[in-house]
Amino acid sequence: MASRGRLDGGLDGPGPKQHADPNLGFAWLRMIGAITVVVDHSSPLVHPERLTIFPAAWHASPGYVALMGFFAMSGFQIQDSWLRDPSWWRFSARRLLRILPPLVFVLLVSVFVIGPVFTSWSAGDYWSGLQTWRYLVGNTVLFLTEHILPGVFFGNPYPWSVNGAIWTLPMEMVGYGIVLAVGVVIALGVSRWVLLPLFAALVVADGFMQATFGYQGNAGALAHVPTGSLVAFMVPFAIGVILRTFRDRIRFLPIPALILFAAWLVLHQTPLDRYLLAASASYGAIVLAHHWPKRLEGTDRWVVGSYGLYIWGFPVQQMIIYAGVRNQWLLMLCAVPAAYACGLFSWNFIEKPTQRLRRFLPTPKPAAKVLAEPRIEVRV
Repeated sequence: MASRGRLDGGLDGPGPKQHADPNLGFAWLRMIGAITVVVDHSSPLVHPERLTIFPAAWHASPGYVALMGFFAMSGFQIQDSWLRDPSWWRFSARRLLRILPPLVFVLLVSVFVIGPVFTSWSAGDYWSGLQTWRYLVGNTVLFLTEHILPGVFFGNPYPWSVNGAIWTLPMEMVGYGIVLAVGVVIALGVSRWVLLPLFAALVVADGFMQATFGYQGNAGALAHVPTGSLVAFMVPFAIGVILRTFRDRIRFLPIPALILFAAWLVLHQTPLDRYLLAASASYGAIVLAHHWPKRLEGTDRWVVGSYGLYIWGFPVQQMIIYAGVRNQWLLMLCAVPAAYACGLFSWNFIEKPTQRLRRFLPTPKPAAKVLAEPRIEVRV
């Protein structure tokens, strides 16, 4: 069995472990990233002419960088889950149990509680409106994303979405499908190196489609999912998958991560930006997770609610704006703790109970010595 030092990236060496369990690092980074997304949304929600909290001249969005890191970490941990138990049906069941219950809960609350309270339509028109039910059903099936509930938040500065954060969830599901498909192909005898031409194809396609944080690309949509943005996010997801698959050949070292980050900062406003951002955010997030401070061990209960925070943050912000807040800094101050509380509620009363249903999935005895499934499994 690999030593703890090797499991943590081959850096701790023999003797006492120097860093916290990487799963704690992943959980903290997901929470920090989810808060960053809420903060970044605060600016366009009160100033729709803006795309991000950063000045327009910077051509960068902290929320978009956070999403790149999210997808890389997800690719790493989802691939680890597959390698631990390469069963297509148990893998699929685990993924659905993880992503759907919290989403369905927020959708039900949005349609049956938030909608009737915050709509400008009459009750009869709201409940008889086809869009009300398209919102519930379309977002539940993920690939028919709907953003508008009839009359809801129409008086707000940004009336075009009740929950703009959930647009990335179908892309997360596509990532799960990629891991499943490639895993089955490799199980049939194809070399794991097949991941590299797949990754190269994604990089080339991303270069052609040119999606950024303010532009969804020039390739149309798959169902209701913008293809350009989908490909852009699958690049860091694939990096995460590759880093996990080839962990026996790759070390997670701070110096290369810092060099990548510095290169992105220097070359940010050049054509190399998209490639360096994906590489820097992906490798950097995974390295940081493997170097998380050991003194933070035992704090996991405070950072398990990142998924709930992420999917609740946007409607929470819209409700605060509806109440009269129009200053982005005050919005952040109010929204972050409120969304954080929603995230903890989601984890303790929705996510944790539904995760217990996994015990009904019969699992085989371990066939290979791989990294144990993350104890803190917080996906976005």
